[in-house]
Amino acid sequence: MKTTLDLHVHTHYSACSSLLPERIEELALARGLDTVAICDHNCLDGALETAALAKSITVIIAEEIRTTQGEIIGYFLREHIPPGLSPAETVDEIKRQGGLASVPHPFDLLRSSRLQAAALDHIISRIDMIEVFNARDMYRRPDRVLLNRARALGVVPVTCSDAHLACEVGRATMVMDRYKGSAEFLCNLRSARSFARKSPLWVHAATKLIRYRRRRGAGWPPAPAC
Repeated sequence: MKTTLDLHVHTHYSACSSLLPERIEELALARGLDTVAICDHNCLDGALETAALAKSITVIIAEEIRTTQGEIIGYFLREHIPPGLSPAETVDEIKRQGGLASVPHPFDLLRSSRLQAAALDHIISRIDMIEVFNARDMYRRPDRVLLNRARALGVVPVTCSDAHLACEVGRATMVMDRYKGSAEFLCNLRSARSFARKSPLWVHAATKLIRYRRRRGAGWPPAPAC
């Protein structure tokens, strides 16, 4: 049996997303997904709420964590990991929970939130996954030397949508064998097939507008900053 998943989806618990947890399952099923990882910025609330509401899909509890040198995603988490830790400390905390560590959008040169190159080089041997395709990347320049090193160390290349809007869910997916637990998930992910489409550039303007309205109090209550 196979599972089709989107590894990077946000809800409105991220200040730059308008997606409600109660819509995630409907959107996922409409796009042929049966597994979704909710990776809100610096909080688990959206993932936990989505998981509690889900009836027909699997929700992976995840968090996109802002470290002192850029972002790292923790998958299969049990507890919130606070922002502001070093990359190494953040990975330590993910591993303490039995989770998997991934580096989101590391090669998009226009993202100030990407993990800095020196920090990525320092922790690459402890990372489980690295995003080689993110549907929201605008100016991607892969570091081939680093990617070759990552593959040699067993780091799994992944694709994801980084969805902030309903239209983005499922734009980049992976199909893999079903799994039980994080260890089998990572093992099966190694032989997964990827299907990727870039998101249109206008989604970036849309998320800037969402963030602006949230700051002005015109949207949902304030959420952790992106």
